[in-house]
Amino acid sequence: MAAPGAGDPLDTGSRGKGPVAQRIDPAREKLTPTQLQFMRQVELAQWQKTLPQRRTRNIVTGLGIGALVLAIYGYTFYSVSQERFLDELEDEAKAARARALARASGP
Repeated sequence: MAAPGAGDPLDTGSRGKGPVAQRIDPAREKLTPTQLQFMRQVELAQWQKTLPQRRTRNIVTGLGIGALVLAIYGYTFYSVSQERFLDELEDEAKAARARALARASGP
């Protein structure tokens, strides 16, 4: 009995499914230029078949990352505008200066 995948390249298998192509390593096996050209054509066809799905996923991922960046950027501006501790320190400093002036000009 032969090892799995070592049989006929168009072996239908025992599961009753359609023919399965045998995996070929072009670096180890001597292939003719016609066979290499056919492999390139098949790879190009497979790549073009999956291109719309990949493009859609890339667009969705880009929009998601962009939305996250804008959300962080907006939250940062919002939180910085809410920081009032410097305003409170300035108010306390003004009050302290006013008390110091009052003491200096007093009796």
